[in-house]
Amino acid sequence: MAGNCVEVAFNKPKVELHVHLDGTIRPETILDVAKKRGIALPTDSAEDLARLCMLCKPATLTEFLCKFHHFMHVIAGDLTPDEVVDLVNRGLRAGENTFRIKARSILCCMRHMPNWSMEVVELCKKYRHSGVVAIDLAGDESLNCEAHPGHRKAFEEAVRSGVHRTVHAGEVGPPSVVKEAVEVLKAERIGHGYRTLEDRTLYEQLLKKNMHFEVCPMSSKLTGACDPDFTKHPLIRFKEDKANYSLNTDDPLIFNTTLDVDYSITQKYMNFTEKEFKRLNINAAKSSFLPEKEKKDLLNRLFDAYGMKKPALKGGTENSRDIQLIMSTHSE
Repeated sequence: MAGNCVEVAFNKPKVELHVHLDGTIRPETILDVAKKRGIALPTDSAEDLARLCMLCKPATLTEFLCKFHHFMHVIAGDLTPDEVVDLVNRGLRAGENTFRIKARSILCCMRHMPNWSMEVVELCKKYRHSGVVAIDLAGDESLNCEAHPGHRKAFEEAVRSGVHRTVHAGEVGPPSVVKEAVEVLKAERIGHGYRTLEDRTLYEQLLKKNMHFEVCPMSSKLTGACDPDFTKHPLIRFKEDKANYSLNTDDPLIFNTTLDVDYSITQKYMNFTEKEFKRLNINAAKSSFLPEKEKKDLLNRLFDAYGMKKPALKGGTENSRDIQLIMSTHSE
């Protein structure tokens, strides 16, 4: 698996904001669940199953999504969405205590299922004090909110209720999808956002707003979202412009990646330095959806780990350390 022999580019605490729970499952876990449920798989070897689920060369977003068909039927049980959210949050709390990290969930709507979105935002509201920190929207970017108003209504309710918002946009879709995410859905962060660079006016507006981009280097290569030549990646422009962004794995099972792999890629092909790694992680912490006090505690942990002087606080807009998990309430 990835990361066993990779050179560690940044051996310090990191903040990851964009990683899908259904794309992080260990092959061993899939096999265990399949055995308990009496579900036959094409192999009983964890290594062979991992290879079956992986994308190993640049493909398309459709080919990427097809990889989930190998195992989603195993983990999609008979639980209600409410039960799933509750159990995931319990698991994340246990992980927080065991590994001394921050781990929270984001509930994700799907563009092709607008009739789900109101239920998703209601779950966000119900579990906002138990681990859920935001709502998201992912899927086919050609399906806009004008044709599918269910998403707009759900995100309007999120705004009214004070639920944080992030949206997958500009990964393979045009800049207009990013514009819709910001102006219609009131997104506070953009998942991926690479195509924003094709609209200079929009990009400059988002730079001024300090919009956060959740960048996924290995993912963007293997889904065909970006040029497979990392030296031409949009992230380089983000870095040059001092944009607000984070580095993320997206779906480590499918892309056979780890944070160390993605950080190594940016160091090797994009000339990232330790100074830039520190800057992007501080910005990621500030852009996280943690409660303000936890954000401050997280930022202070980062400043200590990085040997940086803690800046004077101005009205409480400082932030925190480690991992937030994006959870899908669906299977594709």
